[in-house]
Amino acid sequence: MAGRGLIAINNVANSSRNNTFGISTQQAVDGLTVSGRVISIVLDETHPRFVELGEWNGLGTIEYDVVSAPSKPNQQYQTARPLDPSIKKYPLVNEIVHITSLPNNNIGEIASSVGNYYSTSVSVWNHPHHNGFPQNSNKLPEPQQKDYIQTEAGSVRRVTDQSTEIFLGATFVERSDIHPLLPFEGDVIHEGRWGNSIRLGSTVAQAPNNWSSTGTNGDPITIIRNGQGNQTDEGWVPTVEDINNDDSSIYLTSTQKIPIKSTAVETNGYYSYTNSKPTSISEYSGKQVILNSGRLVLNTTQDHLLLSSQKSINLSAIGSINLETTDNIILQSNNVYLGSKSATEPVLLGQSTIDLLQTLLQELAALTNILSTQIGVPTGSPLLPTNTQAAVTNLTINNLLAQLNSLASKSVKTV
Repeated sequence: MAGRGLIAINNVANSSRNNTFGISTQQAVDGLTVSGRVISIVLDETHPRFVELGEWNGLGTIEYDVVSAPSKPNQQYQTARPLDPSIKKYPLVNEIVHITSLPNNNIGEIASSVGNYYSTSVSVWNHPHHNGFPQNSNKLPEPQQKDYIQTEAGSVRRVTDQSTEIFLGATFVERSDIHPLLPFEGDVIHEGRWGNSIRLGSTVAQAPNNWSSTGTNGDPITIIRNGQGNQTDEGWVPTVEDINNDDSSIYLTSTQKIPIKSTAVETNGYYSYTNSKPTSISEYSGKQVILNSGRLVLNTTQDHLLLSSQKSINLSAIGSINLETTDNIILQSNNVYLGSKSATEPVLLGQSTIDLLQTLLQELAALTNILSTQIGVPTGSPLLPTNTQAAVTNLTINNLLAQLNSLASKSVKTV
């Protein structure tokens, strides 16, 4: 019994030591990480502390106020640099960020030297547009105060009057029509503040999107979108990419069918080596890259632009198709059809045709020259009206001979 009592006492002691260790560890962690409200951020040389904070080496550095212990009036704010040197999400004024103390560039002299670094903004409103929260929201006008009260449904940012009084930066103007993306199982989504996004997603059967009507669950798709286009719902309601409504899009598909509305001209003149049209772009399901926007520009500054296809290349336009160059346009093919794929009349060879016409006209000129001086009966009398007509025809033929070379194109050649 005595042994059992000793074990019990030891267990209590160990438990006490563990609790003490846990509390001290938590206190140490709490001392390393604080929540800071952004006061300002260095984005260019106009920041008042630009030189002090390292000039261009200080880009992204923020001034912050500890949320739980606001600074006193006229007190200089603490600063923190971006934690990740490669991927940076610059916070807005009045957004709250995680501040962590970690080694800085003085560790060569003092091994324990640390600096402040900030990571991502705290998702106060769980919205990609902004997550700013004023320090004294109760001092805002009453209509604005309602925008910053957390609803029973959660931290939902609902701006109804198109603007708020909260200061978010010198140029950042809050918009109430920016929608977050609706996620689906397994998605990895990167969202900007203005309706630009990258979705690393997949086919999700029966999901409310426009790319899951074909294929099986898990077939990958990547969607890069810039601009949400016109939306009818309120800004806090999630949206899904719509290739026909978004401003600019790039879709990388595997098995999906994308219902894009094409402006291509559908005609019966399409010709390929299979003598069949491609599947409509809105009906095709398979590996493809779709670029869709108000305008597309492909430009090279040093080398070639190469387009190649396993089957055919189709160019169609409602207006016109223009090919321009300062050098040469070369069409090389076994058959070239102009006007229609059912064209049967061959194109004449220009120089060969000119040579044949020249020979013919020279012979006719010689003939009419003789006929213009032909003598009739009685001997020595003119052979009228043959002489007269032959002289006129001979003059016309010589004029045609003089113009014959002007028929040849100076730029278009054929074989």
